[in-house]
Amino acid sequence: MRLRLPEERPTEPPTGYKIARPVLSQDGTRAGFTGVSLGGALPYGVLDEARCVYGLRHRAPHRRCDCGFHCVHDPATAEAMLCTAEHRAAVLLEVSVLGAYIRFEQGFRYARQRVRTATVGPCACGAVAAALADAGWGRPGWRGLAATCAGCVRGRTALSLAGFARLAGDGLRVRAGGGVVAGDLPAGLGVSELVAEAALLQARLDWFQTQLARLDERGPQG
Repeated sequence: MRLRLPEERPTEPPTGYKIARPVLSQDGTRAGFTGVSLGGALPYGVLDEARCVYGLRHRAPHRRCDCGFHCVHDPATAEAMLCTAEHRAAVLLEVSVLGAYIRFEQGFRYARQRVRTATVGPCACGAVAAALADAGWGRPGWRGLAATCAGCVRGRTALSLAGFARLAGDGLRVRAGGGVVAGDLPAGLGVSELVAEAALLQARLDWFQTQLARLDERGPQG
């Protein structure tokens, strides 16, 4: 006798939590995320459908495969993963579980998702993040990003948190620490978003002025 898993038909999409690394496309026109383990080679958007990481043609999630998006039920469980050294630069995502899913004791493996909120940790120096800057790693066609404060951006490719949210689209909201500093704002940017943008621009200007001062000191023969 073949046993069947019990079917669930929720009235609203279940909510889950996961960690991921933010990424920016090579041409700077798209923003998304990449997984920290099995699906790390396949960047995904805010609203996206899972694909089998092994290249098989079955739909995800397949019961005899590991494919599909993964998340946990409890945000504290996902946050605990951010304590490990290899995941310190990841961000915490709150997602809506869409389509078919398989429920486990601690979470879901599922077909589609919508990323609702991304919470960005502090800069490596300990300050509150104002931007996501080139982290020095990437995937073909995608640059990995990491949280940075305005003072640590320097000349790296970077996006303010509001800028990342706009590029990612589909209503994504981005938080720094415990406060919202970016999101899908139909009436334009708010005060906190403009402050973050101004701090990022000022940090870049300070860096360029420093470089120009060094060139002036060397003279025309430097």
